[in-house]
Amino acid sequence: ARKTGTLTIQNAKNAEMSFREGKLIFATLDQNSSSLASILQRAGKLSGEQVKAIHKSSGKTSDKELGLMLINAGLVSQRDIVQSVRQHILDVVYRLFTWGEGLFRFEANVLPPPERIVVPINLESVIMEGSRRLKEWERLQDELPDLDMALKFADQPNARLRNINLAVEEWRVVSFINPRNSIRQIAKANNLSDFQIRRIVYGMLQAGLVELIWPGGVSPPKPETPAQRRKEKAAEERKRPGHAPAQQAPAEKRSIVMRLINRIRRL
Repeated sequence: ARKTGTLTIQNAKNAEMSFREGKLIFATLDQNSSSLASILQRAGKLSGEQVKAIHKSSGKTSDKELGLMLINAGLVSQRDIVQSVRQHILDVVYRLFTWGEGLFRFEANVLPPPERIVVPINLESVIMEGSRRLKEWERLQDELPDLDMALKFADQPNARLRNINLAVEEWRVVSFINPRNSIRQIAKANNLSDFQIRRIVYGMLQAGLVELIWPGGVSPPKPETPAQRRKEKAAEERKRPGHAPAQQAPAEKRSIVMRLINRIRRL
């Protein structure tokens, strides 16, 4: 609808998305993790020690001022900053696609503070990718419903790992694999969302690199297939008194973001 303003969504956390003439330009889910230094660290452009030194020496330096200082110091390039901020914005918005409910408000013509670095992104591609990820999220929840499970390496993990290329985030997860660490704890230690950790673990399971166990080393019973779970759930629904088939369209039930898109277009 080519709106300019800021959309705030409140669930367990507060999220903000800002738009200028219909383009997404800024998003944050946690103010503490949306500083430029933190964004560059998650993108692998700065080390943890460098970020600590920056926070200690820069004080209340704005993101734009800090970005210029880092470029002049030769630590990052302008391209590094733009790409990292863009990816941070997308990571926040894609996470919001998995929210099923929340309170929201849209404030017209309210934009981020001028010291923030903004990157314009076309909404059409964001909505299409977010919808695709939503379907993937639902499948991953079926395949890996319990994040309190732990992981152990399959036989000959070193030989297997030598034959596969892992991304930086996947290597970080690998370093935390231990029967004492639940999948949820691994995600928290690496600042990964439920979607991100499920996707990484599911890929490792499919590649035969790891196996699911209960924390402490006990192997779980053989899980039901997603089709079996859906069939049992449907049977339970039919047994309930006064049961009637749901008439609501699936897209309307899935995500608050999709409902908001339709609502805001009518404003």
